[in-house]
Order: sequence, then structure tokens, then C-alpha cells
Amino acid sequence: MNILIVKLSAIGDVIHTLPALNALRKEYPQAHITWLVEEAAADIIRNHPALDTIIVSKRKKWIRDIQEGKWLSTSKDITAFVRTLRNTRYDMVIDFQGLLKSGILVALCKGDRKIGYDKTREESCRFLTERIPPFDLNQHAILRYLNLLKAAGIITTVDITFGIPVRDQERKGAHLLLKQHQWNERDRFIAVNPMARWETKLWNGRKFAELADRIIKKHKITVVFTGSKEDRKAVQEITSLMQEKGIDLSGETDLLTLAALYEKADCLISTDTGPMHVAAAMGTTVIALFGPTAPWRTAPFGNGHTIIRKSIPCSPCFKKKCTQLDCMDGIEVDEVLNSVSKIISNVR
Repeated sequence: MNILIVKLSAIGDVIHTLPALNALRKEYPQAHITWLVEEAAADIIRNHPALDTIIVSKRKKWIRDIQEGKWLSTSKDITAFVRTLRNTRYDMVIDFQGLLKSGILVALCKGDRKIGYDKTREESCRFLTERIPPFDLNQHAILRYLNLLKAAGIITTVDITFGIPVRDQERKGAHLLLKQHQWNERDRFIAVNPMARWETKLWNGRKFAELADRIIKKHKITVVFTGSKEDRKAVQEITSLMQEKGIDLSGETDLLTLAALYEKADCLISTDTGPMHVAAAMGTTVIALFGPTAPWRTAPFGNGHTIIRKSIPCSPCFKKKCTQLDCMDGIEVDEVLNSVSKIISNVR
């Protein structure tokens, strides 16, 4: 049996789909399972034990290259990608994305059953052969994806596991990276991921700096900042406001090394963004700062996590831009510090 999973992005969404992958493998141990994913999240599933093949869509790169006038090389790359996509006839194609960008690729695939939720917001359901009535959107995303498989008669039991394929080499890499920044391997540390793709999800940088200072002073514990290469300037601005010395690893980790780093941390303090889900999937306790989004849909999954959120009438609004940022600005340093103190006392 050949099965194709379509979940292109983003990092958190791909992590939320891992339990569905594991459920498929458990139900069909002899199947050949392929995952169609975009570049940014591909490392999360590369070498996953439940997966046989990855097909990578370079959609964002193709758009940039076309804008730069690289028509010939881009058209060849896209043609090769489509040929790979259509090279196999799948017994099942499962669209977990439910957007136009995934629907078009589902349409291009050769598949006997093309399964996904009905009434998707960009009408991608038109490309399906089997439309599953939508479940409550206020369910956590992990449960919605598993319920899709159950409703389609694909799986019968639910066992939520992630299995991010972190290897010894990533663990050694994370350890070496910390030591390069004068980390004493006998010391514990707290990770902080202050950035997010939506400006409405961001917390005040001065508050992050104050929080890190107070954690270091109160608990005598190292604070390690993480982020992407694009986040580096903003993270450096935060650390420049600190009186104490933190470690800035922004731009220095790939996704699997980041997962290995979080695995070593006492906890992660994070905005609502992909790395938050990486830490939760690795079993690390998360303190998550929520503003414009709904934690009941996309909170870090599992027990022991802390959600800090202001209950104001306009939240959640799901806006990427907003003139009123009370939902995030209302979160105080003391609230987050108190949550950190509770976690540290439990670990000790």
C-alpha cells in the first residue's frame, strides 16, 4: 500500500501531524508512506522512523527565483518536482493542510482515495474524492488530524506520540554549541524563544530582557535564547538590554539541533510559534505566551505546560497585524517569573 501525507507547513503544523503519521504506521506496518512537505519544515520529518520517503516542495524558493527572472531553471525544477509527485499511484492521499496550495498538489497526484476535511476555507476540498465533515475547530489540531483518519475509517485507535528523529549527532551538536558559548555542562539552563512570524504574537523585548535578568539573579540558572537567522538582530537587541549575561544561539541551530537543545532545558519560555511545539514534542515543559491566537487549538500539547494569556474581549482575533496589542502587552514579567519559579522548584 502506498500512502501520501500532504502537510506542507508550518513547523508547528507539521509537528501536530506526527501523531497521525505514527497512527498510520501502526495501522499499516507494511505500507510505503510518503510525506509532501515544504523546505522550512522538512528537517522535522527527515529520518523519521515511521516514514519512508519525503517529497519537498520548494514553493517559496520558486516564487523568489521567478521574481528574480530565473524562469528556465525554475521551470525545470518545478517540472522535475511534478514528475516525482506523479510517479507513484497512491492508494490514499490525505490532505491535512486544507488550503489551496495543498489542494492543487492533491489534484496533481495519482490517488485512488483523496481524503480531507470538507468546507475548507480556500475550497481545497474540491480536489478530494472523500470529504469528511469538519470537526469542531476548537479542538486541538492534533486531535482534528487524528479524527480525520478515524472518520475516514483509516485508523481505529489513537495513541499520541511524536518521535521527532533527534539522533546522537544532534545531541552532541547542541552540547558542543553550548560549550562554545562558555556554558558549564554541570549547569542547568532555561531556553527562551522570543520571536514569532506574526507581529501580534510578540511580547515586549524589554520585558524579555528583564525576565531573563531576574531568572538569572533569582535562580542562578543560565538563560539561552534561540531563534532563526532572521531573528538574530531582534534577539541581539533583547540581550543588549540585559544586565546579566545570557547565551544567544539565534541563527546557530537547525531544527533537529534545536530539538536536542530544548530536550536539555529545564523549560522553554516562548511565544506562540513553531519552536514552542518542538519543545513540547521533545517532552520539555513550556511556558507559552498567547495573545491573538487560541491555546485550545494550538497550545503545546501534553501535561505540565503553562499558558499565560489575558482574557480580553477581542482575543483571540487571529490577526497578524493590529493597532491594539493589549493581549500581549498585558502580560507582566512577574506572571512569567512565577511560572518559571514553580517549574524550577519541581525540577529540583
